[in-house]
Amino acid sequence: MSKFWSPLVNDLVPYVPGEQPKMANLVKLNTNENPFGPSPKVIEAIQAELNDGLRLYPDPEGESLRETIAAYHKITPEQIFLGNGSDEVLAHIFFGLFQHGEPILFPDITYSFYPVYCGLYNIESKKVPLTESFEINPEDFKQPNGGVIFPNPNAPTGRYLELQYVEEILAANPNRVVVVDEAYIDFGGESAITLVDKYPNLLVSQTLSKARSLAGLRVGFAVGHPDLIEALNRVKNSFNSYPLDRLALAGAKAAYEDEAWFRKCCDGVISERERVTAVLEGLGFEVLPSKANFIFARHKEQPGEVLAKGLREQGIIVRHFNKPRISEFLRITIGTVEQNDALIARLESL
Repeated sequence: MSKFWSPLVNDLVPYVPGEQPKMANLVKLNTNENPFGPSPKVIEAIQAELNDGLRLYPDPEGESLRETIAAYHKITPEQIFLGNGSDEVLAHIFFGLFQHGEPILFPDITYSFYPVYCGLYNIESKKVPLTESFEINPEDFKQPNGGVIFPNPNAPTGRYLELQYVEEILAANPNRVVVVDEAYIDFGGESAITLVDKYPNLLVSQTLSKARSLAGLRVGFAVGHPDLIEALNRVKNSFNSYPLDRLALAGAKAAYEDEAWFRKCCDGVISERERVTAVLEGLGFEVLPSKANFIFARHKEQPGEVLAKGLREQGIIVRHFNKPRISEFLRITIGTVEQNDALIARLESL
């Protein structure tokens, strides 16, 4: 605390990012990064940008990248907003589209940045409890609100909500923005982007950090009705007109253009997810059904905190949340075959 802090800063409870440890020979399974790395074409595209052009500002609208993403998803560039990672996109959504006067709704167990944004922008919120099986119940989102947001698949549970139930929430809130945060959608779910032409209140956010292995470039985007996109652009241009640099724009475009690499990586993660799930269940774990690049598991006898500490002592980092309802769970990123084998061996020894 400092006498120079504003009252707002003094009251903020910031987001705590996943640990980025510097341990040697580490098996890092705590921040849901893609184990397979970016397409070689991404590296080539970035290297091609390392020239005198770096003295120039990047395209503030990211027109070429928006055109590429639009073609991929069969939408128009006017339906796309780009940001410096989906976290920045979400921050602009909270600031520009959620209504004051009624609480916005999000699950009680979910991405922990949501309440941080509410505190930053003085937005009232209400946490909607997940079911006993850690699922989103659409009926619980049919109540007065200033907006709705939820990840799909949810984080940290990994559970996926079928599109028919997403539509229920959209139809029940025609005068409020409903945001579907799809950071993990490419690992087995069906994107709600297919619904944006049907529902003008729908905004879908995605990231290139997970399935396209670009967490280090910080590229995210939102898809929705042009009126919603215009609102986000107004907010962006009141903060930073150039959110994506030239290297990020080039790398992201190349990542979208290499479909074969993208599919190979996603299929590899999905295959390993199913294998690791089966093995852990055989070791006495309850593993929630996941459509993400991670699993959420608890042991029938061993406390989650003890397991996380034991793994760490042997050079394996997973995510443990000391929070109500989920303190016995571990969130485990799906790694390479070798990383997953190391995890399994350590768990067997514990």
